Amino acid sequence: MTRHRYLPDDDDISAFRQALKAAGVRRIATNQADPGKPKRNDDAQQARRQAAVESSTLATSGRTSDGRVEAVRPSEYLEFSVPDLPWRTFSQLKRGQTAWQAGLDLHGYTLEEARVELESFLRDTAAQGLRCVLVVHGKAWGTSADFPVLKSHTNAWLREWPGVLAFCSAAELDGGTGAVYILLRKRGQ
Repeated sequence: MTRHRYLPDDDDISAFRQALKAAGVRRIATNQADPGKPKRNDDAQQARRQAAVESSTLATSGRTSDGRVEAVRPSEYLEFSVPDLPWRTFSQLKRGQTAWQAGLDLHGYTLEEARVELESFLRDTAAQGLRCVLVVHGKAWGTSADFPVLKSHTNAWLREWPGVLAFCSAAELDGGTGAVYILLRKRGQ
């Protein structure tokens, strides 16, 4: 017994494409699989993180650096997670499936005001026991810098904050690359 494989003709292909278009299906941007959580091997980053975690209290002011930071592009996707965070948890955060419970908009703040506001916001939300928050940093270029100042500094500050387990750029609905979802450490963790 032989089996013949059915090959669609041009009319079948055209009808299929029209049905997909009518259903709202869009062509994917890249044809690459997501390999999951990347392996992190940055010893300096882990050392800074460990030193921040071992610090005695969250209430100290000036926890985040105000020095030079690595510049990021306005459209650059930000992401960070502690090494032992479960892949599924981080994946849900990146897909916007973890509901955020509070938000902070840093538009209009100077760099120092933004740092103070962010630190205060993180302390308050941690004290309230919130798990996921949204911070809008924007993508605007600094007046005297050739990179988005608040975005670049927020990226650095959040990596240093001991109560932050992970963060990533938000979904387009919540601000895209102009905002980040932040996953906070649970109390007693």
